[in-house]
Amino acid sequence: MLKEVQIQALKAGQSPGQLTPASKKSFPTHIRVLNYSKDQCSEVADASINEALKPIPEGITRWIHIEGFKELEVFSSLQERFKIHPLTSEDILNSMQRPKTEEFENYVFVTLKVLSYKKTQHNFRIGQVSMILGENFVLTFSDRPVNIFTGIRKKLQDNPNQRLRGQKADYLFYRLIDTIIDQYFVILEGVGEKIDKVETLIIDNPIRTHTKLLYQLKRKTLTLRKAVWPIREAVNHLSEVNEKFIGQFTRTYLRDVYDHVVQAIDTIETYRDMLSSMLDVYLSSITNHLNEIMKTLTVISTIFIPITFIASLYGMNFINMPELKWKYGYEYACILMLTSIVMMVVYFKRKKWF
Repeated sequence: MLKEVQIQALKAGQSPGQLTPASKKSFPTHIRVLNYSKDQCSEVADASINEALKPIPEGITRWIHIEGFKELEVFSSLQERFKIHPLTSEDILNSMQRPKTEEFENYVFVTLKVLSYKKTQHNFRIGQVSMILGENFVLTFSDRPVNIFTGIRKKLQDNPNQRLRGQKADYLFYRLIDTIIDQYFVILEGVGEKIDKVETLIIDNPIRTHTKLLYQLKRKTLTLRKAVWPIREAVNHLSEVNEKFIGQFTRTYLRDVYDHVVQAIDTIETYRDMLSSMLDVYLSSITNHLNEIMKTLTVISTIFIPITFIASLYGMNFINMPELKWKYGYEYACILMLTSIVMMVVYFKRKKWF
C-alpha cells in the first residue's frame, strides 16, 4: 500500500498520459510477435519494433507480447500505429494500476494482476499484465518476464485443429484472461494448505511465534483480495463492450470466467473468516492455558494454607503451650499437617477442581 502511494506521489505534477516507467529498475524490453490463422502460424521470438508494426494481412490475427518497459520508444511507436490513447499507455506503464476494463473507439483495454506461486517458500508474487484487443490484433504487456502464456503459444504453434486457431482475436483475448484467472486457484490452494498447517500448530501448541505466521497469512489474504476483487467488475464490463470487439460466441466463455472470479473471491473471503476465527482460537487457547496455570497455583497455595497455620501456631514461643514439652508433640504436628493435606486433596477431587 505504501509503495503505491509513493509511486503516485512521484507522478504528482506530471502531464496526463506521459510515458514514464513506474520503476527505475525496469527490465529490458523484449518483443514477441505471433501471426496465426486457421491454416498457418508463425512466431518471431525476439522481434524488432518494425516487425510488430507491419500491416496485418487479411485473415491473420496478430498477437504482440511485450515484456519490460525500459525502452519507451517502443510504446510511442505502438501508440501511434494502433491509435492507443495516451492514458492507456500511462496505465500500462503503471505497475500498480487497479484492475479495470476500458472501451475506446479502436480497442478494448484490460489490465489484470498476475500471481506466481513459490511452493518451496509458501509465498507468491503479484505482477501485472495489460491487454489491448483490436479487431484483428491482441497486445499484451508485462513489466517483467512471465511464463504464464507459454501453453497458449504452444497450442497455437503445434495444433492446427485447436479452436483457438479458428477463432478471431477476441477468443485469444478470452483465453489469455482465463489463463490468468486459473492461476489464482493454484495460489489459493497453496495459501489454503498453509492456513491448515498454521491452524494445527495453533490448536496443538499456541505460542507467540505462531501468531507471527497468522498475521503474515492475514496480510497475504488481504493482498490477494485487493488484487482479485476489482477483476470481478473488469470481467463483467467485458460483456457490455461493442460486438465488433467481442462477439456472442466469446461472450459465453467470458461468463464462465466471471463465475471463476466470483469463486476465487468467495474462497478468499472464506480464508479471511478462517484466519479471524483462528486468531480468536489462539487468544482463547492462551487464556485457557493461563487459567490452568493459575488454577494449579491456587490449588497448591490452598493446600499449604493449613500447613502454614499449624507451623506458625506451634512456632510461637509461649511457655504454657501443652504440646511443647510433650514427648510425641513433633509427630502429632506432622500427622496433623499430613491429615490436612489429605482432606484438602479429597475435597478438591470431589469438587473436580483438578
